[in-house]
Amino acid sequence: MALREIVLYDDPVLRKKSRPVAEVNDKIRQLLDDMAQTMYHSQIGAGLAAPQVGILKRLVVIDMGDGLIKLVNPEIVEAEGEQEVIEGCLSFPNRWGKLKRPYRVKVSALNEKGEPVTFHVAGEKAKCFCHEVDHLDGILFVDKVTEFVEL
Repeated sequence: MALREIVLYDDPVLRKKSRPVAEVNDKIRQLLDDMAQTMYHSQIGAGLAAPQVGILKRLVVIDMGDGLIKLVNPEIVEAEGEQEVIEGCLSFPNRWGKLKRPYRVKVSALNEKGEPVTFHVAGEKAKCFCHEVDHLDGILFVDKVTEFVEL
């Protein structure tokens, strides 16, 4: 595993749409492992998307304290409800903002073995999944912020 450099807010790669992964192979698994190590090394992130390490592939890692989730080609297939949340982002150090996210989402993806997986998540975990999937479409949390806040 290797630490990757997290790209910051002014890098144009963050505004580009990521390409689907055609095959889950050892190279993709290594990248997911690198992304997880990079996220854990930050000590403040709960998720990381491949564009945040400069790679335009539809890959996400998430760990909100209950175990690492590695997602290939994730997509939100259902969303319901609404919640006001406060978010930050590893690509925007020390920036926080209020915004609205769905309260509950259903996410379909492949796992690191290339097997289909589905997650039904709510609350903070739904916020995290939405934030990371947005990254894959070049959408940043600051695009949705209604008010920046100090923490």
